[in-house]
Formats: sequence, C-alpha cells, structure tokens
Amino acid sequence: MTRAIVHMDLDTFFVSCERLVNSKLNGLPLIIGGGERGVVASCSYEARTFGVRSAMPIKMALRLCPQAKVMKGDMELYSKLSHDVTQVIEEKAPIVEKASIDEFYLDITGMDKFYGCSQWTNELAQSITKETGLPISFALSVNKTVSKIGTGESKPVGRLEIPEIMVRSFLNPLSIQKIPMVGDVTFQLLSRIGIRNIQTLSEMPAEVLQRMIGKNGLELWKKANGIDNNPVEPYTERKSISTEHTFIQDTIDIPKLKSILIGMVEKLAFQLRSEEWLTSTVVIKIRYANFDTETKQCKIAYTSADHILTRTVTDLFDKLYQRRMRLRLIGIRFSGLVRGTYQINLFEDTEEMLSLYQAMDKMKKRYGFDAIARCAGANLKTKNKDVS
Repeated sequence: MTRAIVHMDLDTFFVSCERLVNSKLNGLPLIIGGGERGVVASCSYEARTFGVRSAMPIKMALRLCPQAKVMKGDMELYSKLSHDVTQVIEEKAPIVEKASIDEFYLDITGMDKFYGCSQWTNELAQSITKETGLPISFALSVNKTVSKIGTGESKPVGRLEIPEIMVRSFLNPLSIQKIPMVGDVTFQLLSRIGIRNIQTLSEMPAEVLQRMIGKNGLELWKKANGIDNNPVEPYTERKSISTEHTFIQDTIDIPKLKSILIGMVEKLAFQLRSEEWLTSTVVIKIRYANFDTETKQCKIAYTSADHILTRTVTDLFDKLYQRRMRLRLIGIRFSGLVRGTYQINLFEDTEEMLSLYQAMDKMKKRYGFDAIARCAGANLKTKNKDVS
C-alpha cells in the first residue's frame, strides 16, 4: 500500500498568534525578537519582502525594514495555542507526530478508501483554522521528507499534493537547500563542485557522497531521490528531564556542591536544546546524610539557556540548604516543558550569546558532551542518575 504522509506547518506561527490577540497588527511588517542586539525569532511575510529572516540580528533586520514593529514574544501564549492545534489534530488523525511547536506529521495511509486523503487533509486544515483562528499549510505525499519540502514550497497557506509518480519531477529543479538535513556547510561544500539542485545531487553516486560528507552521505542521497522510510512516530509529550548525583562521601563543601550543580545544569540545558525543549519550572532536591529529603522550586520564563538556569538553580540551592548538615545527594529537575528551539527562547539575549551557544552545542554534538564545558562546572567522581 502506498504511504500517505502529511506535513502540516502553522504559517509564521508566532506572528499569527500575536495577530490573533491583537488585530491591529494585521498587515504590518512584524518582527518577533528582543533587544537591539538580539535576533529575529520570527517575522511576518510583510517583513520578509524586505529580506528579513529568522535568526538574523535585530539591528540588520531594522536596517532592511526600518518601519517594522518589534515585539518581545510570548512563549506562554504560543505554547497554549500550539496545544489547542494539537488537540484538534489528535481528535481526527490516526497517527500524529508533533515535530515542533508549530509543525506536525500525520500518517493517514489507507484513509483514501473511505474519504480520499486529499479531501480529508483539506477538511482538517479548515477545521484547525476555524477552531483556533490560525492559518496552516500542508503537503501530502509518500514520505516525511517530500511532504516537508512540499509544505515549504506551498506557503503561504498552501495546500499541495505530490503523488508518488510526481515526486522526482517535483524535487529535481529545487535547490539542495530545500532538503531538511542540508545546512550552510554542506551547501557550500556541494556548491563548490557544481551541485546546487536536487536532480544533480540525486544522480551523484551514493558512495562518492559518503566519502565527501561522511556517514550522512547515504541518507542525503536517499532524500534527494525521494526515498524516506522513517515512520511517523506517535506523539508523546515529555513531562520533565532531571539528573541526580549521589556522593561517594557525604559533603558540606559549598563551592564543590555549587560546581557540581553548574555542571548538572549545563548537561540538562544541552539536552533541552538538543531535543528542542524549553522549561518553565526549575526544581532542586537535596538529601542529607540522615536521608531527610527536601525540595524547592520556582517558575521562570521559558528558557533553555545555561546562564539563566544556572543562576536560578544556585539561588534555589542557597534558599534550600539551611541546615549545615552533610549532603549525600543533590538533584535538579526541569519541568513545565514546551517545544521550542534555542532561537525561539532568546528574546532578550544578544547575537553574540546566541552564537556562543550554537558553537558550544555544535562542538558537543561532534566531539561529545565533555569536549567543552564551563570552568565553573566540575566533573567530580560521583554516582549519577539521569531520569527522563
């Protein structure tokens, strides 16, 4: 049976959310971000016509579009509306994967026997807009890769169907940058040898591509040829992430304790960013030598940034640890999670801070978590336990 995979993407999601609660923003060039030295988290199509793009420094965006209105952004609002959309989809679709705060994959294979997949998906998109007020684009095709590329090509508010027989003719003329796994480095590498569109890439021997870019070469070749057997994975929402450290010897050494806490925060924050989560609740746990256990928590603005979470955790520790008794265990838990990338979160931070985190995360992913770390976070001999 031919697969029927839908990719749905909420158009300019943050902008649409802001316009939903304030209609005076309709038609205006709008930038969601923060601070003159911050970066663009999202922008309206009116701003994009001037060349404004996501992750662009706010200063550059305002030079391109000086009349744009800049707004800080409201992650709580965006999370709520994303949840509303998710509920509408889950009520109707058999298998749903929530890929991020504003995009979804649906496996509706076999539904053409009853409704017609295209008609069913159109009706679902109409229901989403009717019930939530948010515009949504989609593409229907035979796998996740083709559907995701199709959604991008159909915007704004597009409806596109790419049957199996048309997959190659659809993909061939497109830039290789349209393939989700092709970043700037890979694009520049392939461009230097004349590979700029998907057809040229698809005709390249897979083994040559593997030698050029490593283990992802075969996967890239498959995607260029419209091959993607990855399943739509049913959506399950993570509740929290946490980690604990049990000391070999009970301790009362405050600098040592704080150093370990900083290292724990760095590890969890990296996990948040890698899995595209933001946290709104920080919990710290301590267990004394006599096994008495105490916890303290606080709410914060949605974030996945080490420097914010470290400050919060150390403040909580100072308030919680009052008995001056030796400790045998310390733990941290981040909960109240919502989907979101690091760029989404840093409404207040500078482009320099964003670049620093991106560079550190890239090194950690390539060389391992311990490849780079803050001096303040110690790597001590402890029994540690990570809890999902």
